[in-house]
Amino acid sequence: MELSAAEKQQLHEIARQSIAAGLRGEAPPPLPQLSGVLQEPRGAFVTLHKRGALRGCIGFIEAIKPLAATVQEMAYAAAFRDPRFPPLTAAEWPDIDVEISVLSPLRRIQSVEEIQVGRHGLYLRRGRHHGLLLPQVATEYGWDRDTFLQQTCRKANLPVRAWQDPQTEIYVFSADIF
Repeated sequence: MELSAAEKQQLHEIARQSIAAGLRGEAPPPLPQLSGVLQEPRGAFVTLHKRGALRGCIGFIEAIKPLAATVQEMAYAAAFRDPRFPPLTAAEWPDIDVEISVLSPLRRIQSVEEIQVGRHGLYLRRGRHHGLLLPQVATEYGWDRDTFLQQTCRKANLPVRAWQDPQTEIYVFSADIF
């Protein structure tokens, strides 16, 4: 389901308010009255960039909470709980761009030929290892399908050719990115 411009703007405002509250040491404000799609359970990621460089990215792959609540929680987590970065500071806040990716349901593929670079994100799982890369990552780095698969294996802490192992499950999804 496609989000309207107003719904996208409302989600951005929810994300910004959540981060701003965290910078003040407060809990995020209560969610406002929401339209139907913002109340639907959806997977989503919130990505923070500081002057174009990744500054945090966390999300839910699966639809376990209403979309607005997911964005609120993931915005806070991307700012303050991404283990790759120190918590965001108030001095950095003016330089932060917030990007939201609302995910479609995961679909397991039978052949890597089904992967459309630039349209699909990848979720790869083998045993206890799993990794996800959003659709825009392959495009930003100019990766082809093989490189995208290899980098998703790295993200999962697996050998780069693990995607060729029949025991490795590969899923695709699309995302509404704004």
